[in-house]
This record gives sequence, C-alpha cells and structure tokens, in this order.
Amino acid sequence: MKKVFSSLLLAVLVGGCAGYQLGPATPAHLRNIKSIAVPTFANTTLTPRIEVLITSTIIKQFQQDGTFRIAGEDQADATLKGEIVGVGRSPARSLRGNVLSTTEFNLNVSVRYTLIARDGRVLHPGSAGGSTSFFVGTDVGTDERQALPLAAEELAKNLVSQLSEGW
Repeated sequence: MKKVFSSLLLAVLVGGCAGYQLGPATPAHLRNIKSIAVPTFANTTLTPRIEVLITSTIIKQFQQDGTFRIAGEDQADATLKGEIVGVGRSPARSLRGNVLSTTEFNLNVSVRYTLIARDGRVLHPGSAGGSTSFFVGTDVGTDERQALPLAAEELAKNLVSQLSEGW
C-alpha cells in the first residue's frame, strides 16, 4: 500500500510539470535566434561620447540575462541596430523658498532599435528608455555625466527584457 501511494504521488507531481521546459523562454518569433551581434549604437543627440557607454551596458545586460549569446556580426543569427534618440533632464525638486533653483534632476535616456535577422528580415523593432535621478552639486554637467551609467543600466534592462521575454 505504501509503494502504491508513493508511486501515485510521484506520478501526480511529475505530471504537473509536463508543460514546463528548462532554459530560456524566448518569444515565438525569436525562437531560432541563439546569438546576437550588437554594433555600436548611433548617437543622434547632442550629448557627446555616450555611444560606447550605452552599447557596452546593453551587451553586459545580454550576458547577464543569458537568453542570447553575444557574437560578431558574421557569426550571429541576428543583429541589434540602434540609435540613441534622447538624453534629457527635468527638474525634480527645488529649493524651499526659491522654485527657480533646482536641487535634484531626473535624467532620461531613450533609444530606438531594430533586431534584424541574418537574411535581412526585421524581427523586432522597438524602443526602450531608462531614467535615474541625481542631486545637483557645483557642476550640473559633471553630475549628469556621473548619473548616465545608472540610466543606461535601466535602459539596458528594459531593452533586453523586451527581446528575451517578448514584452
């Protein structure tokens, strides 16, 4: 009786997992894509020298996610082409008694991208953004430059999750 009960319990537990699979759960239209090439993004903003920061942050996020392997353009199944379309800051907090003097800014970074298959088909067009906040010291430009990597990290997480999870 004990063997029958334990084998029945095992069958129920294993049968409940019949629809699950191990490994990445990529969207249906990207199921054949295993590796992605990420060339340097184009910069259409007035913020200088952020192309490599954004691109390398996206590559690191792909490596951490593990759904797609990073490869060169000649070996990759698809290429992620993108352009940085916006870098802007907006005031978040001002001094008490002086609304014209800002003490904290929100920094927003946005990109447009297209995932292109090796045969030239567009697999996934989209856009992603990231933001962070920073306090103002003596030099707003320097403070903004120091906050850019944090906004780039959030942007990369959003972009990679759009491709690896389909949303």
